[in-house]
Parts: sequence; C-alpha cells; structure tokens
Amino acid sequence: MLSREQIAMRVAQEFKDGDYVNLGIGIPTLAANYVPDDISVMLQSENGLLGMGRYPTESEIDADMINAGKETVTAITGASIFSSAESFAMIRGGHVDFTVLGAFEVDVSGNIASWMIPGKLVKGMGGAMDLVAGAKNIIVTMTHTDKHGNPKLLSKCSLPLTGVNCITRIITDLAVLCVEGGAFVLQERAPGVSVDEIKEKTGGKLVIPEDVTEMRL
Repeated sequence: MLSREQIAMRVAQEFKDGDYVNLGIGIPTLAANYVPDDISVMLQSENGLLGMGRYPTESEIDADMINAGKETVTAITGASIFSSAESFAMIRGGHVDFTVLGAFEVDVSGNIASWMIPGKLVKGMGGAMDLVAGAKNIIVTMTHTDKHGNPKLLSKCSLPLTGVNCITRIITDLAVLCVEGGAFVLQERAPGVSVDEIKEKTGGKLVIPEDVTEMRL
C-alpha cells in the first residue's frame, strides 16, 4: 500500500503546465512538495493564497503564511494573497482547473461524501461543496478502506453527500480508478498490490481492463 506521501506524489503527476489547482486539507496538500520541476503550476489555498509552494524548512517558517489546514507553507514567485471572499469567487466562477480533495466515501455514480460523519464532531462544511461544484476537474485522494477494513468505494454513499455526480478520478493507497458508466474502472495498481486485493476491498462495481498497469512514482 502507498503511504500518504506516495499518494501525493502520484497526484502531482496529474498536474499540467499552466494549471490552477486547489489543494484540500490532508493528503492533497502534500502534493505541493512534488510538483515536477519542468512545469509551472499555480496552487490555490481556499483561505486566500494563489501560488502556494512546498512546505517550509525550519528556517523558512512564517507563522502568518498558512494553508487552509492551518499548516505553514511557502509562496512561489508571483504568488498573491487575498480575502477568502475573492478566493471563493475564483472557485465559484470556474477559474480553478481542478481540485484535489479527500473523502470519506465515493460511489459508482460519482457522488462524494467528505464533510461529516453523523454523531461525530463537525467543525464545519468548509469549501468542499463549492469546490466540487465549481472546479472543472476533481481528483479524490483517500485510503481504499477505513481503519476497520471496510470499503470506502461503494455502490452508494451512506454518509451525507458533499456533491452529486461530480467525481471522475480517484487515487487511493491501492490504485488509480476512474468513475465511468456506473462503475469504478481500474487504471493503475500500486506496486506490490494485486488486482484481486483491489477487487476484494472495493465495495462498488469494479471494471478491470486487460491493460491495468503498475503505478509509477
């Protein structure tokens, strides 16, 4: 299985030169450390930063420069800082090429549940609903199963939904999949992970093409 950092490394391979990308809290923010050197990408943090860079070294830490998860970050040349109102105007206006966010559940219809688990502390909805509605492309990063081994890729989400029919691509610690035709389509498997293991740990319909490749990190 992939580590959180390895999932982030695979996410960064999705970046294209000139992209404007929003990174959500958790695994997605780690992708800022792995942007390929040969491309220029503007990373957006919804609290009001466009041009987010990698995590700082100890000597670079600035307590006032934080991402949406309240972690200290750096800013690249050309970055800009603005209010959260302007940030969400960018998102709602469709100016973000794609967003990377975490999830509790995703189903075969492309629905996503990512903002609350009933009975547990809810800090707030955050910007996830705006992001899944406003971004042109959405990538979900998540572990394939929960801590009890239950699948998180399902036939139908059981938790309150964040967005409907919006997810097309998922990167987990086991595989890369797309959502297509009411099923998860396996595209890549993590090194050392078998197709049978992925099938066993996927709760929704899984289509397995003949040309599934091993993930390159």
